[in-house]
Amino acid sequence: VQLQASGGGLVQTGDSLRLACAASGRSFSSYNMGWFRQAPGKERRFVAVISWTTGYADSVKGRFTISRDNAKNTVYLQMNNLKPEDTAVYYCAASRCFSAAEGDYYYWGQGTLVTVSS
Repeated sequence: VQLQASGGGLVQTGDSLRLACAASGRSFSSYNMGWFRQAPGKERRFVAVISWTTGYADSVKGRFTISRDNAKNTVYLQMNNLKPEDTAVYYCAASRCFSAAEGDYYYWGQGTLVTVSS
């Protein structure tokens, strides 16, 4: 599975942004898809995961929504009410597990930068 993330950019506090991750290869629908982010100088951290259900990090609950379109082999991350602390490189990833653990993800996209100005 190859993953290509897109949609990042520079926004202001309170703005919204939607990230997309397009997957190539077979059996996209069989994978759990996750979003992670890495802020400058920090470790990469879990953001959200989707299979038939969804899971979120506490820091984004109520503001971010993960969704998927299996017909388009694409997973999305709708980000609302963005804050400066959301500034990070966002990565999509694929796993056979419904997990928040980075080590459970086998395939990774290249990352897309989101910058939220105050």
